[in-house]
Amino acid sequence: MEPSAQSPLSLRDNKKSPDQRPIESRVQSLKIAKSDKISEQSSSSRFAWIVSLLFAIACGYLLYRDDEIMSMVGLRKVEVAKKEPIKPKDGKDPAAKSGAGTDKGSNSSVTNSTSGSAAKIALPDSAMALESRGYVIAKHQVLVSPQVSGRLMRLNIEEGRRVTKGEILAEVDTTEYVADLNQLKGALQRNRAELSELETGSRPQEIASAQAELTEQQEILPQFKSEYERLVGLVATNTVSVSEFEQSRSNFFGAKRRIERLTLMLDMLKEGPRKERIEMARAAVTQAEAALAKSQWRLDNCTIRAPISGTILKKNAEEGNLVNPVAFNGSYSICDIADLSDLEIDLNIQERDVSKVFVGQRCEVKPEAFSKKYEATVSRLMPIADRAKGAIPVRVAVRVPEEEQGVYLKPEMSAVVVFYGSKPE
Repeated sequence: MEPSAQSPLSLRDNKKSPDQRPIESRVQSLKIAKSDKISEQSSSSRFAWIVSLLFAIACGYLLYRDDEIMSMVGLRKVEVAKKEPIKPKDGKDPAAKSGAGTDKGSNSSVTNSTSGSAAKIALPDSAMALESRGYVIAKHQVLVSPQVSGRLMRLNIEEGRRVTKGEILAEVDTTEYVADLNQLKGALQRNRAELSELETGSRPQEIASAQAELTEQQEILPQFKSEYERLVGLVATNTVSVSEFEQSRSNFFGAKRRIERLTLMLDMLKEGPRKERIEMARAAVTQAEAALAKSQWRLDNCTIRAPISGTILKKNAEEGNLVNPVAFNGSYSICDIADLSDLEIDLNIQERDVSKVFVGQRCEVKPEAFSKKYEATVSRLMPIADRAKGAIPVRVAVRVPEEEQGVYLKPEMSAVVVFYGSKPE
């Protein structure tokens, strides 16, 4: 068979290099990858534009809802509550009077509008000025601590129970304090008896006894004197012994000294005790009375009573526990009592907003846990700021009805406070 004749084109194709076709296919694949990359970039850019558009719409909606910002940029006016003019009883319009009066009223209205545009517009009492979040605290909260040490024999404390002032909460063992009280009572009686004895002075019998003893010595003295004088003459002639003379002499002078001593004692009995001894006895009585009063105070404080009327918030002790006032040191108690009818909201108002808050401002308090609302008033602005928070502590006073005490507003709960109106210029 003869070989088939080949065309010039086929011969030219056969003359091409063997790598030419793979290069074309490679270029074609690169073009496809490039187009895919461009499509991915366009998809990601569209997604970013969509997210940005949604964010801008949300920001615009929030700005539209904020009346204060819209009024600042001039897109919305703050509506001020206007009072209707009081019409006279005759039914005539006060504006429809004389022409002069009309001109005068028009001039005054122009003046007021001009001054009002320059001055700050006061918000009505119904307009919300600020909203802040704080925590409920009790205005009067007491830590009930014992004033004597001992063991708790009885405990009448339960969380949430309402107590009245003076009600018994607990009792401490009184054995030691009763014994101390009885001992001091005896000491006081002894001191009082001693003082009474000194103030009364000597009894008449004692004075009469001293007077009789003195009289006896005065009657014996002449006998001793005559005996002594007789022996003085005899001793010079050696008729009597020296010992007899000395004995007579001793009896005579001894009787004289006893008479002097008995005379002084009788004067002292008639005059009474020294004033200094009476003052010492009185001081001893006063000291004993003070010790007795202190012992009675300690015994009375074995019965722990409620210092205020309120609700028991915490119970920190159990029956049988040993209590010691030194260990408590004012920072611990057997229970905490608070008056839940008089509460406050502790707020931290930022320095940029503190100009919107003033004492006596009307507020509305709403606990975040309930839908209940309470009328409140700004009680005080603290005199010192919190540097770390850049805020001013503010207290808002709330009065809670008796039937709702401890129900909706509890200490340490969070609450939202809405401030109304603006500070009068």
